[in-house]
Amino acid sequence: MNLKDGLTALVVVTLWGLNFIAVKVALTVLSPFLLCSLRFALVAVLTVAFFRPQAYQLPRIAGLALVLGVGHFGLLFWGVAGMDAATAAIVTQLGVPFSVLLAWAFFGDRLGLRRGAGLVAAFSGVALLAGEPQLPATAPLVVAVIAMAAWAVSNIQVKKLGDIHPLALNGWMGLMTAPLLAGISLAAESGQGAALAAMTWPVVAAIAYTTIGSSLVAYTLWYRLVSRHDLSRLVPITLLGPVIGVAGGVLVLGEALTWQKVVGGAITVAGVALVQLAGQRGGERVEPGP
Repeated sequence: MNLKDGLTALVVVTLWGLNFIAVKVALTVLSPFLLCSLRFALVAVLTVAFFRPQAYQLPRIAGLALVLGVGHFGLLFWGVAGMDAATAAIVTQLGVPFSVLLAWAFFGDRLGLRRGAGLVAAFSGVALLAGEPQLPATAPLVVAVIAMAAWAVSNIQVKKLGDIHPLALNGWMGLMTAPLLAGISLAAESGQGAALAAMTWPVVAAIAYTTIGSSLVAYTLWYRLVSRHDLSRLVPITLLGPVIGVAGGVLVLGEALTWQKVVGGAITVAGVALVQLAGQRGGERVEPGP
């Protein structure tokens, strides 16, 4: 990998790692499902006129709207509302272990000793976060973990789509997901009008970041890198994501850096790294999470 692509990969991981800070800023005014609905609506507005999937792909994208749009992003935003950005950045690393477990359970993939040890370490690290004093309740953590399981399921759905431009997928899934999340917001949340009226410029900037920066820009750059390089060369860089997320939470949001975050985060990242490295030795690829 040349220097330009290496720096591009670092930019992508930084955009993803800092995304939870933007989400936390936006959540100071907006409720989780309302924010998520706005995010998908903006993604759709910016892309659907320029990128279109094939007709046969639309029903499968609708399925992704339920699993990835609502089941992953909707639940993840709800979970993030009840935890700090640093913890959220660590929990999202569970997407890879869940993907491996699904491949083992439904497709007969072998786990092996190294992968098994990596899975145990990854989940143990997140379990350690449940005792973190900055976490007022365990429900948001559990919901965020479920959201990462939904992300793993969505990976299987994406593979069945066939050839599709990533922005076409993001845009049309956003078009289908936004009204679903808006309906959930109307049913389960309140004060949407007042929240929209109370948006400050930092909140607007945070929404723009999570829509354009961490979604459209980051994924466009990422898929360009994937088209040029073997995933095994890119995966180690993605492990910097939680490090950047934790550092951003501490430095930007003033979150406390507790021993649970340090130890639990280190164990989780080490476990995910072991899962990835073991998979590469076996000739398998596991797509990293956002």
